Amino acid sequence: MSKLAQYSADPNIRIITGACPHDCPDTCAWQVAVERDSGRAVDIWGNADHPVTQGRLCGKVDRYLERTYHDGRLTTPLRRVGPKGSGQFEPVSWETALADIAARLQALVAEHGAESVLPWSYGGTLGFLQGEGMASRFFNQMGASQLARTICSEAGFEGYLYTMGAAEGMEPEAYAHARLILIWGSNTLTSNLHLWPFIAEAQKAGARVIVIDPAETRTARAADEWIAIRPGTDGALALAMMHVIIGEGLHDADYVARYTEGFDALAARVVAWTPERAALITGVPAERIRTLARAYATTQPAAIRVNYGMQRHFGGGMAMRTIACLPALIGAWRQVGGGIQLSASGAFRHMDKRNLHRPDLLAGRTPRTITMNRLGDALSLDPTVRARAIYHPRPADPMPTAADAGAPVKALIVYNANPAAVAPEQAAVTTGLRREDLFTVVLDHFATDTADYADYVLPATTQLEHWDMHRSYGHTYLALNQPAIAPVGQSLPNSEIFRRLAAAMGYTHACFSEGDAQILRALVEAQTHARFAGITWQRLLEAGFARMNLPQPWLPFAEGNYATPSGKCEFYSARMAQDGYDPLPTWTPPRWTQSSATGVEAATLPSRSFICISPPAHSFLNSTFANLERFIQREEQPLLHMHPVDAAACAVASGDVVRVANELGAVELPVLVTERIVPGTVLAPGIWWAKQSPGRRNINQVTTQDEADMGAGAIFYDAVVHVEAVARAEPKQAVQTAAAEMADSVMA
Repeated sequence: MSKLAQYSADPNIRIITGACPHDCPDTCAWQVAVERDSGRAVDIWGNADHPVTQGRLCGKVDRYLERTYHDGRLTTPLRRVGPKGSGQFEPVSWETALADIAARLQALVAEHGAESVLPWSYGGTLGFLQGEGMASRFFNQMGASQLARTICSEAGFEGYLYTMGAAEGMEPEAYAHARLILIWGSNTLTSNLHLWPFIAEAQKAGARVIVIDPAETRTARAADEWIAIRPGTDGALALAMMHVIIGEGLHDADYVARYTEGFDALAARVVAWTPERAALITGVPAERIRTLARAYATTQPAAIRVNYGMQRHFGGGMAMRTIACLPALIGAWRQVGGGIQLSASGAFRHMDKRNLHRPDLLAGRTPRTITMNRLGDALSLDPTVRARAIYHPRPADPMPTAADAGAPVKALIVYNANPAAVAPEQAAVTTGLRREDLFTVVLDHFATDTADYADYVLPATTQLEHWDMHRSYGHTYLALNQPAIAPVGQSLPNSEIFRRLAAAMGYTHACFSEGDAQILRALVEAQTHARFAGITWQRLLEAGFARMNLPQPWLPFAEGNYATPSGKCEFYSARMAQDGYDPLPTWTPPRWTQSSATGVEAATLPSRSFICISPPAHSFLNSTFANLERFIQREEQPLLHMHPVDAAACAVASGDVVRVANELGAVELPVLVTERIVPGTVLAPGIWWAKQSPGRRNINQVTTQDEADMGAGAIFYDAVVHVEAVARAEPKQAVQTAAAEMADSVMA
């Protein structure tokens, strides 16, 4: 018997539909069983009617009730009583907290201007309302600094948009029809679990699944082949594939002629990109590149799933732009099961959100925009340093100077985020957070690393306790989340916290009096684009989700119809040239190659220096879930994965503690020696909270605030570190650490 049937038969249970709020492509539809008498949620499961969720939740969200009812939940407003960073607070009433916060913000705005207030938020929830709904209204009314939310995927998005025009691509269901699937820089079984059943279905029908990644992830082990590639060299591999495909006449000449722009220039560009040249850069043997290119061009349908980790280096935007050319080159878009997906979010790009965000409240003001991955710079009192944080995403944009820096940030409002753990160059971030003249307010569920530095911590509700609406970036379904339980303790939805703050600030616009369900219903009813036809408030209330009004099957580019200026897939992009880029696909070397003693191609790093990458730990979602005992036990401890060749060069073994350092900082981590990483690269799964890490430091001690080539994206996987032993493991510790590599039986 299904859980739905089981609980539907119980008269003391009511069932509420909702959606997962977390930063994952799957945006699962869920159902929650709630006791009528107690009002307590007793179970949660995936909605079996949802074509992508298919009744299953990941191993994190399947335990969501543990998070909602955790003893560590913040349930009352807190005011700091100890030094910043100490986490010492006293409880206060909402009235006291809101009155004091409003008074201090008003004083800072009066003295330093509204731009001295900086919101900092990201993917703690991806909901329209609890994310940037009421918050945008609040900060627009104030005229606060704007935030460029670039910390995750911006470089890759920009590269993809130059080529394709919109972040559209394959739907997950289409992967079941593919006969060759390249999973490129994605650990699907960890970060996109609900795509895997469609890939497995294709694999069962005879499809070949190939993973291209610096690490042999659990996804690579479930695939037919792992192609080990050096970080930041994906663009070189794609160029060499094009060299083979075009040179051997394997491209779809008809599709190219009809629906692409700049083929002749591309063909001339890739002549120089021989597999031998790419092999020196990527570490992938030249003959393997040839066979990969031929298989990709001649196996139909051929699909690519490319993800964000691949673009978190300096050349990440150009790498994504180059890979995005491949499906058009072979005409893969003509068939169900052919094409590429970076994100499905473009399916929702026509959504009108003006009445949600209320940009009109700016009333003609144009506040400065801060690049979020430069928070350490943004919090500096030195205008020369602070200027580096001013958003300038393209080479054509003028470089900001001290004269452009604007007022120092005097107030920081953090919600849906934990920058003390997740932001790069951790030492610079915490230095800024310690400033006594910085007034910091944090909205959260738990006492995070960031909350420890706050002047006020305000308790927010979890997804079970509030209204929200979600799009997906992995499929094409809109979802409505209805509150299943009353707020725990005195917690409030983000929307209500900003609503009450607005009242305390004296903001009287009618939009601050609208209720949550009222706002969401108005958002649905405001949509006029054909893609929203048939999606009504009542339909969402009853079913919980609705597919966008798209043809089935959805073949977005089978006959061109790209959203580029030319209406074609742009191998040559005039817009890129105007923005200061090479208008053709190329390879932009990652920053780590600058540390090489042997040049960019065939780059080698000095002894005991390595490329450091920090992809997500399987049991965490960014820094969410990283404080829950069940998931900490699964991950055991922060680790540094090293190849045996590199471990031998550093004279370390599994269980030894090493110092991982560069000019930005240092962190000490136990080593796990494994062949599941390319030589020359070390891997530190994240994101552990700093307070749970050795020395209260995590791997973001050594990641840089510097930006990628496009969109001011973050470059977390482009750090060069030096590794040296600081402590030898006891024999028992070494055995336990080595055993961690075998813990892959814990499903997603």
